[in-house]
This record gives sequence, structure tokens and C-alpha cells, in this order.
Amino acid sequence: MPIRRLRHRFRVALVALSLLPAAVAAEAGAAPPAPDRQIPLWPGTPPGSEGLDLPQRIVERSSDPALPDRYVDGVARPWLDVYRPARPDGRALLVLPGGGYQRVVLDKEGTALLPAFAGQAGLTLFVLQYRLPGEGHANARDVPLADAQRAMRLVRGQAREWGIDPASVGVMGFSAGGHLAASLATRHHERVYAPVDAADGLDARPAYAVLVYPVIDMGAHAHPGSRQKLLGDEPDADAVRMYSAQNRVDAHTPPVFLLHAQDDDVVPVENSLLFEAALRAAGIEHETHLYAKGGHGFGVRGAHGTLALWPTLAVEWIRAHAPLPAAPGAPDNKPARE
Repeated sequence: MPIRRLRHRFRVALVALSLLPAAVAAEAGAAPPAPDRQIPLWPGTPPGSEGLDLPQRIVERSSDPALPDRYVDGVARPWLDVYRPARPDGRALLVLPGGGYQRVVLDKEGTALLPAFAGQAGLTLFVLQYRLPGEGHANARDVPLADAQRAMRLVRGQAREWGIDPASVGVMGFSAGGHLAASLATRHHERVYAPVDAADGLDARPAYAVLVYPVIDMGAHAHPGSRQKLLGDEPDADAVRMYSAQNRVDAHTPPVFLLHAQDDDVVPVENSLLFEAALRAAGIEHETHLYAKGGHGFGVRGAHGTLALWPTLAVEWIRAHAPLPAAPGAPDNKPARE
């Protein structure tokens, strides 16, 4: 084949690759996307972590560069990774990845969300790397919740900078991150740390909560690893009751979207069913999606069949529960469909 024709085909291939959507580009071997900014959660040492020498590490578990699967532990100074879409719609989502309260995953329930929730839906994502309760912090059981409350307040405090509506900020949590998101939704008003600046005067209540295969119960249906890391080896009955999120639902809990696979053998589906029953008893608007198959930890890229549609369902539900204020003189501000 002539050299000129080979060069032409090579240029065409490069152009085609540059036009691939983000999810396909990742499969082609692209590195995880870098955040637009990393925001330290606290000015200086976080409350409860004073004097703690905790080396942070990021570990890659995947041998496939096209499917990164990193996690972080040793989180002494938590932070937010901010991902702003090319066409932001004015809504924001605080993302709390899972990891059994032993680690915080970075990709499977973090960067892998970008194509569906940022790229296509236009949500600005704030992914929280929160402190872990088993790493020596004071008031360890409430350290993750302190970080989640602080994160929600920081996002609201910086809403103008990011071009988002502070009233539209919701939370999405996976697995143990789902327990943290449910705790934020039900315990947003509790004081679990001393205020450090003006941001701590802002409301920590999320506008809505999306809970994906969440840890909820600390009793009979608990995920043993999450319970042990959060509550210790032999928690008393009061601790089990207080940290079982279904027992904390009240009239101030925001609307909730629940998603679980019935064959989940890590976090039993009863966790979502218990939370749904509590929401129903309290009269809280909610929507529950149960799937026969899916297991645990499918995130976005591990979801197949009808389960793969869950991001679309979640986005439409978010849009319905976080309506944006109409622009002056405009009849409405519904986002343009793709």
C-alpha cells in the first residue's frame, strides 16, 4: 500500500479516536480524568485529627489500564475532587464512594460516573475523599459524617463560583458511602464538629439523596466489615440502634432514590427495604428500584442489561427533585435534551 494512503488512514483513525465519547475513550486505555480542582475540606488539621500521623496512600487494584480501580486510605486531610461538565446545567451532586469504611474508592464509584452524570446530564460532581473511622481519629464514629456535612456546606458556600444553584445540591452514596449519604440525609442538623469558619453556618441538608446498594442497618442485616470499622468489635445495642440509618428518618429527611440488586450477597437488599419502610412511615417521598441480578458494587461500568439504565433513571429523578429557578423573563429553564 502506498505510504501516502497509509498516512491518510492513520490521520483518519486519530480523528475518529478523538471523537470517541468518554466511556469509550476510557476503554481505549485513557487515564482517569483529572479533576478541575481539588478542594481541601478543612483549613489546616481537621477537628478530631489533631496529632495524628497518618500516611496517605493511593492503591491501584486493577491490572487493566483501561479500567482503573484505585482506592485511598490513610486520609488525614480529606478533600473534594471537582468535575465540571462542558455544559453544566446548574445542579450539583456530592458523591460519597464506598469502601466498607476501610477505604474510599476513587474510580468505580467516582471517575466512572463522569460520562453519564457530568458529560451527558450536565451535573457538577464533587467527589469526597472522607476520613475513615478506624484510623485513629477522635470521635471516630462521626468523623465521616463531619466530613460529609462540611463538604455539603462548602459546596453551597462556593455555589456562585461554580455556577450552581445552592438549593439543587444533592448527595449520592454507594455501599458504605450510601450509609454516609443516608446519615447526612437524616442527621444533617446534628452538630458533630465545632464550627471552624463561616461556611459552617450554612445548611448541610441535601436537596435529595441517591442511595446505591447502601449499607443502612447495623443490626441483623449489617455488612459486617462496615459495622466493625464504624462501631468496633462489640458495639452495644444503643450504638447499633443509633447508627442504623432507618432509625434516624424523620419529617426533615429529603426525598430519596433507592437502588439495589436482590442478589447482593455483600450488603443484603434488606438494607434498602428497611430504609424504604422508614421513609414510607415518615411520609417522605421516595422511589425504589430493585433488580433481580447485579450483585454488589456494580457502579456504572459493571451494570448490564436493564440495570445499565439506572444512571438515566437517577438523572431524570434528580431533575424532577431539584428544579432550577427560572431565568428572568424565561418561561422555564428545563435543560435541553441531548
